Amino acid sequence: MKQENNSKQNMLTGNPGKTLFFFALPMILGNLFQQFYNMADSMIVGQYVGEDALAAVGASYSLTTVFIMVAIGGGIGASVITSQYLGAQSYSKMKTSIYTALINFLIISVLLAAGGFLLNRNILTALKTPDNIIDDAVLYLEIYFCGLPFLFMYNILSAMFNALGKSKIPLGLLIFSSLLNVALDLYMVKVLDWQVAGVAIATVIAQGISALISFGILLRILKRYEAEERAKLYDVEMLVRGTKIAIPSIVQQSIVSIGMLLVQSVVNGFGSSVLAGYSAGMRIESICIVPMIATGNAVSTFTAQNLGAGQPERVKKGYHAGLAMIAVFAVIICIILQVFHGSIIDAFLKGDGGLDAYQTGNNYLTFIGWFFALIGVKACTDGVLRGAGDVNVYMAANLVNLAFRVSFANLCAPIFGVQAVWWAVPIGWGVNFLLSFIWYRTGRWSRKRVI
Repeated sequence: MKQENNSKQNMLTGNPGKTLFFFALPMILGNLFQQFYNMADSMIVGQYVGEDALAAVGASYSLTTVFIMVAIGGGIGASVITSQYLGAQSYSKMKTSIYTALINFLIISVLLAAGGFLLNRNILTALKTPDNIIDDAVLYLEIYFCGLPFLFMYNILSAMFNALGKSKIPLGLLIFSSLLNVALDLYMVKVLDWQVAGVAIATVIAQGISALISFGILLRILKRYEAEERAKLYDVEMLVRGTKIAIPSIVQQSIVSIGMLLVQSVVNGFGSSVLAGYSAGMRIESICIVPMIATGNAVSTFTAQNLGAGQPERVKKGYHAGLAMIAVFAVIICIILQVFHGSIIDAFLKGDGGLDAYQTGNNYLTFIGWFFALIGVKACTDGVLRGAGDVNVYMAANLVNLAFRVSFANLCAPIFGVQAVWWAVPIGWGVNFLLSFIWYRTGRWSRKRVI
């Protein structure tokens, strides 16, 4: 019990900047490893199978990312209630909130998996996926959706570990699953020659093992909290409360991936070579935004625990510390992309890759590298509002971001080329941040309560 109390108090006392950094660091590293093993699929098929295989996995990636972000957003939304109960030292209700979230998202994941398995070809066709890669893309998605419940449960469990202030546990599990996934990728693609199917099977196996281990660890940790009464297995009131927070959180986390999916049809129209380069660039972007999104998620947990303990002024200090962290991350990322973009794209494409693929990937990285600070400050500001349970404005801001990105890409790409897709991204991030920041400045979030 002593260990849990100390973990909780680390979020409520001490220097906010130092506390936030050391809490966010395992989340950043963990998410980087998660993106790394997602990226490994593209790198391995691109190097050992070819450009069309890379394009097929890339076409699938936009759709799978939507489901990943639904899981992450749902976990973060559900964890707000858990964090606030932890800050208020109401351990029985804290446990009930965790059990309720796990049951809900297990049911949701099974339904989404069934829908995705049955409809993925129709979705890819609607997105104008090139004919020469659509069969491989469908095969990848069919295998992937069979393992979707494991992916969902792992991400929900990771969010609960973070809500309890134990962000090092998901990091360790992600390192394990990442290394396992890469080893299985290489074996199934190089040795067994299973090509696109091999990387999909490897991902499902790695995620399934991680989810089962995570569940066992969580149950052991919860036994250490001495609750004032026996926790209920399910609570409808918590379902309603959690849904009000989880839905906007899902929207917020999914905006980037939904935008990618809806913009995919625009990029697909330029052919599989451009799609291959764009897919490589998007994989790198997904890694670059990790520290930004993870810092925002850390700010969300920091906010929830401190508001639960009645410390709104400490939340503001944590927010400012988060913005400082974002500035440092943005500078480092920009320098790396401007200097090494060519070598990075080369890692995804075989030596005989098309010129259009190389040019598209390099152009995208050198452009977007200047703008990652925008998604960082947006994520931190949204994190405060989400942690407070003040979700309506930031959900609206994220929807504006999505609408602008999709509209701009569809209207301007036929006129100005695929580069119009790039420009929509930072402008959407900027508008999103301004709307959320204006609401943050009103201070109304500090008077919200969800427990």
